This record gives sequence, structure tokens and C-alpha cells, in this order.
Amino acid sequence: MGEDEKNRGVSSSGEQQQQQHYGTFQGVAVGLPQPAPPPGSFEPSAIPPPPPPPPYYAQGYQAVPGYAVAEGRPVRESRLPCCGCGIGWFLFIIGFFLAAVPWYIGAFLLLCTRVDYREKPGFIVCTVAAVLATIAIIFGVTKGADDW
Repeated sequence: MGEDEKNRGVSSSGEQQQQQHYGTFQGVAVGLPQPAPPPGSFEPSAIPPPPPPPPYYAQGYQAVPGYAVAEGRPVRESRLPCCGCGIGWFLFIIGFFLAAVPWYIGAFLLLCTRVDYREKPGFIVCTVAAVLATIAIIFGVTKGADDW
């Protein structure tokens, strides 16, 4: 055994140095993480300069090839029926006074017809209200019946 092999595991003070291992990862040395420089701090000479900005495009607005640009007056959508709030919201409000029947009509219209996108939220609320009313009716009818 040579002198290098004898001194490999021995420190200058003569005590043997051992790495501490624990847990599942027996081959991994445990220690504190080393500090890193904060984000944004870098050496200016290490990063290349940013590319120059693109040249100014003075030709004005141009469409994507294959798509036409609509010019002129904007298209105005028609007013919603029932005072501008839509049939769905009208059925929802009336459902409180007419024993939830309009909610079922609104749910049917949502599920079985083509609906304007502006009226869809009212019909969705009618559908949710109809489901909740059905659950309330079922629990109300079976409340007194304990014949299981």
C-alpha cells in the first residue's frame, strides 16, 4: 500500500473524514444549497445585445391573406325580445310566480332548439332552476313517507 492510499481517507489532523448519509438516498451527500445570484443580475459581457426592432410598417392595416376585411358600418344586432332581457331571463323571472313551469319550458328550449348566444345564460339559469325545483319537489313529496 502506497503513501497516497494511506492518506486518502485521512485528513491533515489525522482524523478520518466521513460523509454523513441518511434516509433512502444513501449515495447523496446532504448539505445546504449553495447561494445563487438574484434573477436579473448577470455579467453584461456574457449576454449578446438584443436584436434591433423591426422596421416601421407604414403601409397601414392589411388583412391576413385569404380573409376579407369588412369595411363600412358595423353590423348592428337586433334587440332581444321581452324588454331587451331575452326570453330565457323572462322565463326565469316568471317561473317564481307560475310554479316553476316556465323553468321547464326554458330547459326544453335550451336542450331542443337553436338559441341565440345572447340568450343562452338565461336558458341555462332556467335549466338549473328546473333541476333544483325537481329535487325540492321530490324531497317535499317523500318527506312524510317513511315506507321504505
